[in-house]
Amino acid sequence: MALGGTVISFAGTRSGTAPLTWGQLAIWQAILRTAPDDHYFNFGRVVEVPRGARPVSVAHVSRGIGLLVERHEALRTLVGPEPCQDLRGRGELPIRVAADADPASLLAELSATAFDYAEEWPLRVALVTTGGPLREEAVTHVVLVFCHMAADGLGAEQVVRDLRLFLLRGAIPGDPPRQPLDLARWQESPDGRRQAAGASALWEREYGRIPPTMFDRPSGAAEQPPIRRAVLTSPAVHMAAQRLALRYGTSTSTVLLTAVTALVGEVTGHESVAVLPIVSNRFGRDTRTAVTTLSQEGLFVLGSAPRAGLGSAFPDLLAAARPAVLRAYRSGYHDPDDRERIVAEAGRERGVPVHPYCCFNDMRFAERVAEHDDELIRRARAETSLSWPLSQNELNCRFCVHVSDATQISVTADTRWLSAADVERYLLDLERLLVEEALR
Repeated sequence: MALGGTVISFAGTRSGTAPLTWGQLAIWQAILRTAPDDHYFNFGRVVEVPRGARPVSVAHVSRGIGLLVERHEALRTLVGPEPCQDLRGRGELPIRVAADADPASLLAELSATAFDYAEEWPLRVALVTTGGPLREEAVTHVVLVFCHMAADGLGAEQVVRDLRLFLLRGAIPGDPPRQPLDLARWQESPDGRRQAAGASALWEREYGRIPPTMFDRPSGAAEQPPIRRAVLTSPAVHMAAQRLALRYGTSTSTVLLTAVTALVGEVTGHESVAVLPIVSNRFGRDTRTAVTTLSQEGLFVLGSAPRAGLGSAFPDLLAAARPAVLRAYRSGYHDPDDRERIVAEAGRERGVPVHPYCCFNDMRFAERVAEHDDELIRRARAETSLSWPLSQNELNCRFCVHVSDATQISVTADTRWLSAADVERYLLDLERLLVEEALR
């Protein structure tokens, strides 16, 4: 693999400063609590050059990257003091060029270190090229790594979409979407404060009555380092969740959130369970295609099933989950400073810190629900596997469930509060619950 590089210059239409948006502030608080392991929040995409655009040169792809940085202001925004958004009008972005490289390896390498939020552009780029003297600059893949302060998953998908359009058409059509600088100013307006007040009321009500935290007792010997991630690869879970979604007229995300929440109640013994699902907050036309970080934690509260007969109670739990999910969506678009105040007030009033430290993130962008017969679901359990791909010292949570694609669900846990053995047992119990309920 031969490595090289280039630098592209960009010039946007404006510069300026503004407060962090609610989404930026939420991830900034999480970054501070996770440092020095905050590379945990980096994420990326590998974009294969469309066949209809090949062959394409390094210079042409670099021009497209420059246009993206000019179009989407978040990609040239640093974190200034206070903190605040520091939008720069112009600059230079380094791009790595690697001949005959493995895109996945480049993605892992570029994601492995935390961003310098005050000095480094929040986008890292590498281009994979094919070898041979006649096709020296033929780009096959573009590797993009995002700082979470600049984009969430849906924001990154918009960048990918725009890049593909440029490669196919030579231009990015349409006006740019709403920019984070403008979004921050709206959030400080009377309309924005009314939105914040409505969300705060939901947090305030629930923080007065939920258990102080979900995982409040050590469950076994802690690992070193203590933060571990287990990934369950299970086609059976995927098929079972689809069947249950069809049966009860809901989404697979609601099915999975309900099952995750019910099992947290089983593990912890809490009759009422609070989970923080990540809400996209892209419900308006002006934010649907915005490149920024809009996702925030909502608050989902559900009475857990009786200790015996969880499966028989699952339909009732799903019925109770529907309004709870809507409340979680409404609570997700909130001012994190309001939430910090509510957390502090609840702790003073109750005499104990109040925070669920239990979250759920369905990172899938779309789902196609299909029916699967009983025998197919049963046979799929033979394909289940479990791996442990991550370990680190710090995390801003104790228990995080991620749904990364149709067949993969992971738990990232602080083993001081939930042992590795219990994490593995939790994931296998989750599969068992969903499959048994689907076959019931």
